[in-house]
This record gives sequence, structure tokens and C-alpha cells, in this order.
Amino acid sequence: MKLAIANMKSTYTVIAIILFWNCAGILAQTDTDEDNFAPPENRQVVHAVRVMDEITVDGHLDESDWEAAPVVEDFFRKEPRQGGEVRYRSQVRILYDDRNLYIGAFCADSVGPGGIRVQDLRRDFIWGENDIFGVSLDPQNLMQYCVAFQSTPYGNQRDLQNFNGDQFDTGWNTLWKVRTQRADDGYYAEFAIPFKSLRYEVPEDSAAVTWGVIFARYARRDLEQSVFPPIPQSFSPYRMTYAARLQGLELPEPSANVRIAPYTLYQLDEDSDVNSSMRDGKFKIGGDVKWAINPRTVLDLTINTDFAQAEVDRAVNNLERFNIFFPEQRQFFLENSGLWSGGVQTEIRPFFSRRIGLQGEFNAEPAPIDAGLRFTQRDEDKALAGLLVRQRETDQTAAANFGVLRYLKNYGRENNVGVMLTHRADDNFEELGLDATNNTTLTIDGQMRPKSHWTISYIFSSSLDHESNTFGYSGRVFAGNNSNKYYFGWVSGIISENYNPEMGFVFQKNVLWHNPGGYWIWRPKKIDWIRRWDPGLFVNYYHDANKPGNFQQASLYLFPVYVFFQDGSFLEYALTPTWQNINFPFAPLGLTIDEGQYYYLRQLVRFNTDQSRKISLSGRFSWCNFYDGRRITTVAGVRLAPMPHLALTVDYEFNDLQDIGLESQDLKTHLVTGGLRLAANPRLQLSIFYQYNSFDNFGHWNIRGSWEFAPLSFFYLVFNDNAMEDSVLNNQSLISKVSYLKQF
Repeated sequence: MKLAIANMKSTYTVIAIILFWNCAGILAQTDTDEDNFAPPENRQVVHAVRVMDEITVDGHLDESDWEAAPVVEDFFRKEPRQGGEVRYRSQVRILYDDRNLYIGAFCADSVGPGGIRVQDLRRDFIWGENDIFGVSLDPQNLMQYCVAFQSTPYGNQRDLQNFNGDQFDTGWNTLWKVRTQRADDGYYAEFAIPFKSLRYEVPEDSAAVTWGVIFARYARRDLEQSVFPPIPQSFSPYRMTYAARLQGLELPEPSANVRIAPYTLYQLDEDSDVNSSMRDGKFKIGGDVKWAINPRTVLDLTINTDFAQAEVDRAVNNLERFNIFFPEQRQFFLENSGLWSGGVQTEIRPFFSRRIGLQGEFNAEPAPIDAGLRFTQRDEDKALAGLLVRQRETDQTAAANFGVLRYLKNYGRENNVGVMLTHRADDNFEELGLDATNNTTLTIDGQMRPKSHWTISYIFSSSLDHESNTFGYSGRVFAGNNSNKYYFGWVSGIISENYNPEMGFVFQKNVLWHNPGGYWIWRPKKIDWIRRWDPGLFVNYYHDANKPGNFQQASLYLFPVYVFFQDGSFLEYALTPTWQNINFPFAPLGLTIDEGQYYYLRQLVRFNTDQSRKISLSGRFSWCNFYDGRRITTVAGVRLAPMPHLALTVDYEFNDLQDIGLESQDLKTHLVTGGLRLAANPRLQLSIFYQYNSFDNFGHWNIRGSWEFAPLSFFYLVFNDNAMEDSVLNNQSLISKVSYLKQF
């Protein structure tokens, strides 16, 4: 123990010296970092032209209206180096009629179809793995919000909402159409975005119509990202303060925009053991209604909600002292999720939608949702949102009501402050002897950007359990400088022992923590095989909130090798000296750790090859003493994507734990994950997912076929199989679901 404390003191001295050196270097660069330019005072202007004849959306751009439309081609290179000549040229034209906004793009590539990189044909694909062209629109000139429409050269779609440039809602789906054509000198993309799918207002003077617009192109083969108009390298292509002004539109009057999406479902379940089996079939109907009351106000209603087609969670073997955050997968809760407080951080979430519609904690069995209502009102000054959901009683949980009220006020160019109230009321549950409960949280949060490269965010929240009259609190403050040459940030937070957001998530209770750190971004001009090298460090320090003198854990994440290569591959070597104070019952994966202080140094090597190639590899290897024993973790992955219509992934994780805990136990865990995606086209696909975890001998199959027979109208066929290797129990389900969307 004395040795551990001595190691802590000496290492803290080293940490202080490195942090001082890191900060001094960063501050010295601040005044000379001119590449991270501010938003323009006078934004560039692009013009849309009304069509004279009918436009057929087929990706050919051969109508005379396209030939006559003005061309936008002065793109700015963001990556791999800011500025300079754009290698992959793009030309964009904009048309419109009484129904649609049309975007036509030609993306030049001298290699032609042979140079295209597309991994698969899924909707809402991953940005960094594919060739992409897209447009971001801000029809209400909010400058803190946009909707984006993107496509690959094969025509699969990605649509999303973005808040403040760095918060994404990829679960947002709307009606639009894209068709593409691949040619010997590049590819063409033709978008038709219905005005009904956008929220805007019509000024009295049509000449005053001005929308924010950004075009983005990603040529994956050479990792070149280009945008119009210019945006600094350190920001995403959704920073609408840099957007150009789209003019020339003669907008139709917003109509009574109503979307109805009913569904019907049949599910057959079979539970079996060695002696018997029991089948249960059930028929279910429900649906969603979206009503755009006006351009600023949207009302969503869901009845008898079902998420049978949502992706399944992946198993995780958690060896750390913190709770694991499982992201939301269900579309109804994903849409507009960026409006709720919490931002991109996951330590404190007063509202976390995964607590709705699940029995117990975040990865438990689903609980039926009778109905849900969501209200959203947004303009350039403020946003107001509300959510009400009724969850049905199950054999394990009482029925519950969930309510959220949110208000957000914008001020300045990219600043906001908000308040949020949540309330959960569980009914009494006589069968289990549970009384009715009520839980409330009140939260204040906000963001400030005094300069474009500085972001300050904060959140302060309190909770109240009404029956026990127990009060708790939490808070988090972040300040970060994100430039083209470096990043530096500092996070401090606190969660009291009694903070209990029954509709939310916290990574730990009774903790006060500080996470300063940063890294340089070095782009060597004379080493042509390195794209960027980001050496740096982060410090993580935790202690009790109720007794600040009680140390919990500290670690130093030092990564001298963090290199992105020009061929798209990556290599990291990191050291993480870690100090632990175990003063509570702690048994990760069932290995009981004796109370006391521990020190160990973890080393990590991580790599991946170019993830856009037909064959790509990834791996991670870490080794260290672990508490009073040893730990080796090996992770390996391979992906085969010989064509966009076929993609196969296999991942393997192996933990080797030796002489751990009070009983000096050994434990080996194997976690195998496989996935296969087959696609006839972007609208007809089959995905197969399998995972086996040796820790609990649990295996899971999920096979999902989907056919988008009309825009955002689907037929799903889903098969699930859950079984424990050493158990006689087995559960299987077969689900067929049809959903149809009609927009009026």
C-alpha cells in the first residue's frame, strides 16, 4: 500500500509537469493559429431556379433545366489538409417546383466506378466508410440546427438532424428521394426533397426567402473532404454559422402536413426445455401520427408502439467500476433527441429514453407502451418540447407514466440556455407488494461559444423521490478549445449519493471527478505516408462526493503514438497508469476484489487497416497487472465487403484474468460476434447477427429481412433465438411486421 501511495505522489508530479507543458504549448499557439477562421460576416449566396419542365428523378441530370441552372463548384478542401486544390471536383445545381427542392450533383473521379468505396447499402450508413455527397439545410435560419440529406454513389440514404454542429439525431427519417448513376468519370446524384418534409415560413416578400445551405463531398479513397462554403477543418460540415445563403425560392404555402404510419404485426413465441415446449402467438396493431401544425410546431403521437425491427444490443463484459451506457436504438425516441439536455456526454443524463419501454434497467426485456405524445416547437429564438408516455404493466414491473418538459433559449450566435423537468410515476403493484412511487428531476443546462473554436457547456440537475423525500444533485462543466492544430479540454463534475433520476442515467453515484487533457494535431508536410499524428494525454481523477478526501480512482491516459496514415489505416500505443481505492463490495464478472489500494500500469496497442477496402482488419491488445492479479485482453476483427451488396464482419474478444481477488481466481471469457448483410438494392436487405458470450454461456441470433416497398414503408421479417449453453431453456420468436407511411 505504501508503495502504491508513493507511486501515486511521484506520478502526480509527472502529471502536473506534463499538463503544464501541454497547456503552455497550447496557449503559446493560440494567437498564431489563424487557420481556424471565424464565420464570415457576409455569407456567400447560391441561387435556386424554378423548373420549366418536369424533372424525372433518375440520377441522369439530362433535363434542359439542369443544363441551364447555375453551377456551384468552388468547393473548399477540409481534409486531409485544409485549403489548397480540391482533387475530387464537384458541381452542384439547385432547382425547385411547387412540390420539391431538387439538388443535382456531379462528383468527378477519373478512376470511375473502380474507385468507389461503399461498404454496404444500409440506410443511415456510417459517414467515414463510404464515398458520400450531401446537403445540409437550415430553412428557418436558426444557425444552431439543420437537417442533412446524404447519399452514396449506390443511392442508399442517410438523413439526420444536427444541433450546434456536434449533436446528431440519425434516427430522424423523412420522405425524400435520391437516385444515382455511376459513370466512367465519376458519379451523379439527384435529390428530390419535398417541401412538405421541411419546416419553413413564407415571408410576405418572396425575395426575402433565405435558407442556410452547405454542400459536402467525401472521397473516401483518398480521405478528401470538401465543402461549400468553406468550414474550418476542426468543425463538422453542419456548422450552420458558416452556411451559404440559398435564395431564389418561391415557396409554396405550408400545408396541413400530416404523416400517418400504421403497422400490423404478428409474433410467434416458443419457450422450450427438454420436456416440453409452449407456443404463444399474438397479433398487434398500432402506429404513429406526425402533424406539423405549423412550420415551427410538430405533434407526434404513437399508439401501441412496437420496436421489433430495432437493432439488438451487443453484450459487454464490464470489468470497470462504472455503469455502461447503452445507446438508444428506437426511432421514436431518437427523433429530436438532441433537443433534450445532456448533449453528447454520457455521465449525467436526467432524461434517458431507454428507461421507457423496458422492464428494469437499460438492457432488460421490453415492456409494452400503450401510447406516447411528443410536442416540439422551435424557432430562431427558442425551443419548447414535451413528452408523455404510458407504459403498460408486466409480470415484473408496474405500469408507469413518464413526462418530460423542456425549454431552450438561444442567444447570441451559438449560445443557449435551457431548463428541463422530468417526472416518473409508477403505479402500485400489489402482486409484488410494491407501492406507487414518484420521482422528479429539475435540470438547467446550456452552451456558450465565445469564439468559434471555444465551447463551454454545463448541466446542473436535482432529483426528488417523493415517497422518501430524498433529494440529490449533480452537475458537470466542460470547457474545450478545438482548433486545427490542437485540442484541449477540461471536465469537472459531481453526482451526489442520493441523486436518482428514475428517467435518466448516471455512470456512478457519490463521485466528484476531473478530466483535463488534450492533444496536438501534427500534419507532417515532409512525411507523405502520415496524414496526422495526435500525441496527447488525459487525466481522470475521481473521489467521493460526500467526503472529498476519500480517493476512488485515478488514471493517466498517455498516448504518444496516435497516428492516422495516408492509406486510411491507424495505429495507437498508449500507457494508462491507474490507481484504485476499493472501499466497497466490488466483484467484476464475479471476481471478488479485496478492499484496499492498488496500482497497475496498462499498456495498449490498437490498429486498423483502411476500413473502406474490400478486406479490412482491426485489433486491440492490452496487458497489465490487474488489482492483485494479471489481465490480458485481445480483440480482433475482420470485415469482408467484396461488393456493396455483401458485407461480412467477425469480431472476437478474449479476456485472460489470472490470480484475481480474494480467492486468487482465474477467468477466461470469449465474446464472439458475427454479422452478415445481403442487399439486392438499398430497399431490399437481409441482415444476420450472432453473438456468443462464454461468461454466461449465452448465445443470440437475430435475423432481419426488410423491404422498403414504398418510401418509409416497410415489410419486416424478424427471427430471434436466445439460448444458454448449460440451460435447458430456449426462447425463439418469429415476427412479421408491415408498416405503411402516408403523407398528406
